[in-house]
Amino acid sequence: MNHVFPFLYPMQYNPINKFIREGLMTKADLIEKMAVASGCTKACAGKARDGAIEAITKAVKKGDKVALVGFGSFSLSKRKARTGRNPQTGATIKIAAKKLPKFSAGKAFKDAVNK
Repeated sequence: MNHVFPFLYPMQYNPINKFIREGLMTKADLIEKMAVASGCTKACAGKARDGAIEAITKAVKKGDKVALVGFGSFSLSKRKARTGRNPQTGATIKIAAKKLPKFSAGKAFKDAVNK
């Protein structure tokens, strides 16, 4: 349940970053790592991150597939309308169709994680 309550993650002290949560990378952590890797400011890295997420979101919403070779691909998955049951009453209910974002990890990303 730690994914629901991120403040329950154990904290470590690091003189540069103050406190770091183990097992959780926050938006600020990602922006900091992007800034260090690219040699630009945190503000610049933050704008780049926001721009990338916005571009991916717009493309997937439109129905396009976004492929980042080596990392993975983002696509849109469609779920048909169906009938279900209310677990409390047992009554039949209609569940509306919906669109869901989908991520498929690329081979290089899978290999890096499994090393």
